[in-house]
Amino acid sequence: MLRADTPGCEQVTHFNNAGCGLLATPVLAAMVEHLQMETRIGGYEAAAARTGQVKGFYAEIAALINTRPENIAFAASATHAYSTALSSIPFEAGDVIVTTRNDFISNQIAFLSLARRFGVRVVHAPDLPEGGVDVAAMATLLRRHRPKLVAVTHIPTNSGLIQPVAAVGRHCRELDLLYLVDACQSVGQLPIDVAEIGCDLLTATCRKFLRGPRGSGFLYVSDRVLAAGYEPLFIDMHGSRWTSPGRYEPVATAARFEEWEFPYATVLGCAAAVAYARQVGIDAIARRSTALAARLRERLAAVPGVRVLDHGENLGALVTFQIHGWQPQPFKTAMDARGINSALSFREFAQFDFGDKEVDWCLRLSPHYYNTTEEITFVAGTVAELAR
Repeated sequence: MLRADTPGCEQVTHFNNAGCGLLATPVLAAMVEHLQMETRIGGYEAAAARTGQVKGFYAEIAALINTRPENIAFAASATHAYSTALSSIPFEAGDVIVTTRNDFISNQIAFLSLARRFGVRVVHAPDLPEGGVDVAAMATLLRRHRPKLVAVTHIPTNSGLIQPVAAVGRHCRELDLLYLVDACQSVGQLPIDVAEIGCDLLTATCRKFLRGPRGSGFLYVSDRVLAAGYEPLFIDMHGSRWTSPGRYEPVATAARFEEWEFPYATVLGCAAAVAYARQVGIDAIARRSTALAARLRERLAAVPGVRVLDHGENLGALVTFQIHGWQPQPFKTAMDARGINSALSFREFAQFDFGDKEVDWCLRLSPHYYNTTEEITFVAGTVAELAR
């Protein structure tokens, strides 16, 4: 049924779910149905007619990550959610952000921008020799600096590493520190429980392992952040009320982090995608996707000329490797020609991690639960053929 619901499986061997998962037919149907309604009766009218289904987006995301619908804001992407969250924090000169060496490129650029504009200091916690952040060392940094923000990417885009976000969260709660988690690569791949993680803010996309449409994501905002009055820098008429000529009041829920204009067909597609994932079962998805990735790593590690790059105690469904004798684009083009979808990562995307590994680029393969062991064999065999 899973592959029957995924027409793309008939066209390609899709190992780029960390970039964008293949849409399932119920997701496409939800979006097309709404667009057809907009065509018949108008955009505003269709949105009004679908109010209940739109609310379903918040209910589905809340159930997925163990929170309330009121704590969820729709966003155009994970990066949009992340920058909106950052904009709500009143940074001042000398404030500290403590983060890790394995972070998403756009997050690191945002921190550097805050440093340039406001004089914020960015402190990176060290890694363990086997890979992944050294939580004990990070806790020492948290006690020393009392940072304005602690930020961790659950799974970086350039590696299969799964960071111990809940362990970091326990230290943040102990010290009453604001904690932001980028779950862009983990939502839809692994079980996510914001109460267990202990985060104040969490961002994610819907297009990757959730298999939702592009141009969609969400932001989780904790009750304590809402109660403390955090709000985005450019709040609008959806997130606030203009109460008098000189005053406005933000709404009480995470909707204060949203904007008035919504891509309603996309929102409904996301709701369908989350419902589909929950029906399959996130625990089952996690077992299947990580097992496929582990099998792929094992097969690739046995290929002469191939160096698997993923380090860490816990690894997810992102598999990265370097291959001797090839340049990046020709190698990806060769994979494309064989119908295998993949992605390239460059040192620019992961200055610390790729610097430590002494590589300038890698190919990333990211299987998901609808992929098969036969596809693992085919992909690994193709890499071996190209390596020869």
